[in-house]
Amino acid sequence: MEKIKVLIVISNMEFGGAQRQIVELVNNVDRNKFELHVCSLSNYAPLAEQFKQGTSLHIIHKKSKFDFSVVCKLTKLIRKQRFDVIHSYLFDAEIASRLAAKLSNTGVTVIGSERNANYTLKPIQKKAYFLTKNLVSNIIANSQSGADYNASQTQQPKNKYHVVYNGVDTTRFNISDKKHIRENLGIDINTKLIGMFASFKLQKNHPFLIAALEQLKQQGNHFKLLLVGDMLHGGLHGSDDYTERVKNEIANSSFAEDVIFLGNKDNIEDIYPACDFTVLPSLFEGTPNVVLESMACGIPCIATNVSDNNRIIEHGHSGYIVELDDIKALTAYMHQLLNDPVQLQIFSQNARDVMINKFSSVKLAENMCNIYKNAMCR
Repeated sequence: MEKIKVLIVISNMEFGGAQRQIVELVNNVDRNKFELHVCSLSNYAPLAEQFKQGTSLHIIHKKSKFDFSVVCKLTKLIRKQRFDVIHSYLFDAEIASRLAAKLSNTGVTVIGSERNANYTLKPIQKKAYFLTKNLVSNIIANSQSGADYNASQTQQPKNKYHVVYNGVDTTRFNISDKKHIRENLGIDINTKLIGMFASFKLQKNHPFLIAALEQLKQQGNHFKLLLVGDMLHGGLHGSDDYTERVKNEIANSSFAEDVIFLGNKDNIEDIYPACDFTVLPSLFEGTPNVVLESMACGIPCIATNVSDNNRIIEHGHSGYIVELDDIKALTAYMHQLLNDPVQLQIFSQNARDVMINKFSSVKLAENMCNIYKNAMCR
């Protein structure tokens, strides 16, 4: 039986959630049945270094916002390689893939993606999605809320959508010795450490956490905040201004001396276990990788009640869910976990168990490949 040949197209392979899920997918697909290629529309592709050996990487560098040559080059690649399936991630790659597949005249199956929910599409994006809506056969969302929202925004029929939750490598992200990891980071074992793993962009809503930590400090709690992540490459989407704003807020806070900035890290599996718990205060999400990774390491997470977060974190069992901008509740949950080591330990084990049973990378790859096969049969 011939292998199914799949091309995954994405706007870039930098340190982002969609990009990390491509790594998990590529590295867990059955190579006896599938031949995977990845195409980045940017030559900045640091996460591509994590691909399993034998994964073909193609770079078609987008030189400007409306660089139509990307479509032409992608069309040429499709014709040369004769792919069976194209699966695209993020707006630029979505539209380029749809147009290139049509122009290639090869009959390749086109699958789109939805990675978030409750965001705002620009008018030109809405128009591009609408004009190309018939050029995509299926759309894979990483949350049910994302699928519903995308359908409402792009006027796609709901029967085109499939939900495949993100997956986490539960071998790589595992319970580790906290003392050893903290020694490597220069953090005392007795320090109460709160982690936030997120790029510096508006969606991640750092100011919400900062406001709650201000109240936590006023209550007499002692802690350090570990921030892992940085602004997007080149300050994309205003992340440079946002980063400056967040750092100014921290500098003017009462806990400014207790914040550790680590920036982007490849070895985040060696950083999560240093934390007592993590917080993700996002305005919107799909299935956030950092929640899965944190929980797989046995580190409970407090996350906002957006997208399908409440389907991943069982409130009061493996972590906490907090409503957007409910500073009082977030402060209370953090206070509870800082001061109740027994509950923290129970949450830790429950979080790890959920990831092993429901959200592994192997399960992600199996679900994706089933959709690829079924889409080709239509």
